[in-house]
Amino acid sequence: MVTSVQPLPLARAARFRDLGPNWYASVMGTAVVGSAGAALPGPVAGLRGVFAGFWALSLLMLVALLTARAVHWTHHRDQARAHLLDPAMASFYGCLSMALLAVGGGAMTAGRPLIGDDVAVALDAVLFTAGTCIGIAAAVAVPYLMAVRHRAEPSQTSPVWLLPLVAPMVSAALGPLLVPHLPPGQPRETLLMACLALFGLSLFATLLMLPLVFARLITSGPLPLVLTPTLFLVLGPLGQSTTAVGLVADAAPGVVAAPYDRGLVVFAVLYGVPVMGFALLWLGLATAHVARARRRGMGFAMTWWAFTFPVGTCVTGAAALARHTSLAVYDGLTVGLYALLVAAWGAAATGTVRGLVSGELLAGPRSVPAALASGKGRTRSGAAR
Repeated sequence: MVTSVQPLPLARAARFRDLGPNWYASVMGTAVVGSAGAALPGPVAGLRGVFAGFWALSLLMLVALLTARAVHWTHHRDQARAHLLDPAMASFYGCLSMALLAVGGGAMTAGRPLIGDDVAVALDAVLFTAGTCIGIAAAVAVPYLMAVRHRAEPSQTSPVWLLPLVAPMVSAALGPLLVPHLPPGQPRETLLMACLALFGLSLFATLLMLPLVFARLITSGPLPLVLTPTLFLVLGPLGQSTTAVGLVADAAPGVVAAPYDRGLVVFAVLYGVPVMGFALLWLGLATAHVARARRRGMGFAMTWWAFTFPVGTCVTGAAALARHTSLAVYDGLTVGLYALLVAAWGAAATGTVRGLVSGELLAGPRSVPAALASGKGRTRSGAAR
């Protein structure tokens, strides 16, 4: 979307030196308020304009961040390389993929009233393609760098490590939206099967990483205060995978031959119900850790955006289960989780605006290893930037 960057005065360019890829989380968290809202059950027609407004805001944020990050790479390549060699910050390159995908998918759900069907499909096709390619690259490159360059210690294990592995799952969940807009026959079936392949790619990679995260909590104690909100990131692959199988099942009739189309509907329920149960367990665990951290003085940091997108994926996952089971309890869960999402977005957005106005969020951060070693950090760390 942004192909060139005009030269900036050095003083202005210096403001972008510490602008890391983690800022894309704010785009994801804003876009999902609109797209998750569009999935709510019941009469929500009066709120369609609100959902479209959140999507439009996420699009503007994406354009602004792509421009700012281009300035960062142009004027601060040493810092950009340092981010790639930081085991915490490198993982946030998955957020670039998910930001593109979230805005593209939101165009198909929340953004249509503003831009129309044709523009929504075209925009989503571009962003889905770019986001999927970047997501697959990140899912390979970041674990490779962690193995050969990062040398992270077990005590440094963080839910942030899940980010590049979850990005293909977002593609799996949003790809089915484009299936009806492809020519009938093999093009539609190929995209749907590709979404299933991306689902498997992300699911099995996540299953390898989750035990490390849980073991870190059990053997080394709670995360540093500033990183505690990242526990909510575990909800991302859980909610997004439930959403993915639900939307694949929705798109399967007429695309996949019988009996596989019906089998995908059965799989969406048999997979989604237990996974959503575990997501609720983790939501309770993560909330307890956050409450503990707040009592010990946890202040605002950019890690608060971890409260948004993962919860949004649980909203869409619960909505998919509501469609396939017709159980009112999932309708209620969808609405309850959406209320939590809106509250989380309000807290993260308010803190971000205040930090930008004060200039604190664009100041040089503490290093992540220092924060991890101290077990402290009220407002800033490399992962929080």
